[in-house]
Parts: sequence; structure tokens; C-alpha cells
Amino acid sequence: MLPGADVPTASAVDLHARASANFEAKLHETVVTLLKAAATGPVTQASSLGAEDMVITHLINQHALPVPVFVLDTGALHAETLALLDQLAAQQARHPHAPLTVYRPVRESVVQFVAREGRDAMYKSIDLRKACCGVRKMEPLARALHGQAGWVTGLRREQSGARAEVPLIDRAEEESKRLLKYNPLADWTWGDVWHYIGRHQVPYNPLHDQFYPSIGCAPCTRAITLGEDFRAGRWWWEDEQAKECGLHVKTPEGIAA
Repeated sequence: MLPGADVPTASAVDLHARASANFEAKLHETVVTLLKAAATGPVTQASSLGAEDMVITHLINQHALPVPVFVLDTGALHAETLALLDQLAAQQARHPHAPLTVYRPVRESVVQFVAREGRDAMYKSIDLRKACCGVRKMEPLARALHGQAGWVTGLRREQSGARAEVPLIDRAEEESKRLLKYNPLADWTWGDVWHYIGRHQVPYNPLHDQFYPSIGCAPCTRAITLGEDFRAGRWWWEDEQAKECGLHVKTPEGIAA
């Protein structure tokens, strides 16, 4: 939010909490999916600290599931996101079944990229933006998923056209990488997410109160306005088809790009 701008009088919970008529059935399906994930073997939750991921972590803790949580601290996160990360670290310290691990990019790789391409490289071309994501997100993600049989994400079908067919259990990388992806909130609406947060007083990023539905790195995220797409605030200077960092993008063969 710009300095001097009016502070919202309503929280994201007040604005968005609207449970679907079949919310309880969705919640049951989510818990069943998480139980399946926990039974997979080594499995971990990838948390961006967004509203969806905070809901999933709450459910993992509520059901004492052996699903550790990891966060990618890219070195370019908002101050509000880093404050929530500290809060999550303190919370998960009380849940030994689901410890938190923070993965950061290789410092020298970031230094070399910035020295070579500049701090505003992401605005110059899609290739450079993706290269930045590669250094700050994709390499740490590979370390986070090393040795895992599965991972849990907060992907929802409603988030964007590219995610409209997200399954509860994604087996696209089962053969190539021996890795399952679990998306327990695939069928949830934005109203369902905030209904759950309000019901259970789940901590969340205050940027959500400032109309940031999807929160990534600070240089690549802005608030959205009424009527804009859910992910319009991510890489807003790019074509709609390019708005992924690589974590959840697949080639036609189903391999993550």
C-alpha cells in the first residue's frame, strides 16, 4: 500500500469469508488427501506463507501429521512475509511432527546474477525474470524436495486458468522423478479459505488485507483492483500465459519446467 493511502477498514476475513454450501465435504476430502500424503513416505509441505498454505499447515498441526514444512526465503520477500515466517517458526517449534525448514538461494549465485543483470533484471525480459526465479526459487526448491516421495501445495483450481485442472493428487512426475504432488485445497474457493482462517483464527500475511491475494517476491507482486484476475498482481507487466515461476509449470510431457 502506498504511503498515505487509506488503511482498509475490513480485514480479508471480513471481505472474503464465504463458505461453499458443501464446505464440510470439501474439508473432509482435504483431510483425507493429507492423510494419504502423510502415508506416502517422506513428504513435505511447500509453504509460500500465503493464505492457502497457512490453512494447510494448520490442518497438519491439528491432525498431528508427520509432514514437515519448508519455506523458500528468496532474499526478496516483503517485510510482512518475513514477519509471518518468524511467527510460523515459533509456531512449528511447538509441533515436532512438522518442523519448519527455511531454504535460501546460494548467496554467490544471487550476487553474480545481480552483478551481471542488475537488480531490476526481472522487468527487462521474461527470460531474465525466469532466470531470477531459477536462482532464487528453483535451485532451493530442488534441495527442499531432494529425497522426498511427495510434496503438498496450496494450489487451487480457482487461482488461474493455468491451474483450472489441478487434481487432488498429481501423478505427472511419479515416473520421471518418483514424486507425487498433493493439492488438498484444489476444490476450495477463496471464500472457503477465508472461512477456515476466520473460524480457526489462523495467522496470515497482513498484505492480504491490502488486496494482495497472491504474494511472492516484493519486486514482482502488487495489489489488485476490483475485477482483476486473482494472479493479476504477479508479474503484472508480462503476458498472462507466462505468469508462473516454474514451481508449478509443466511441459506437454508433464515434467515441471
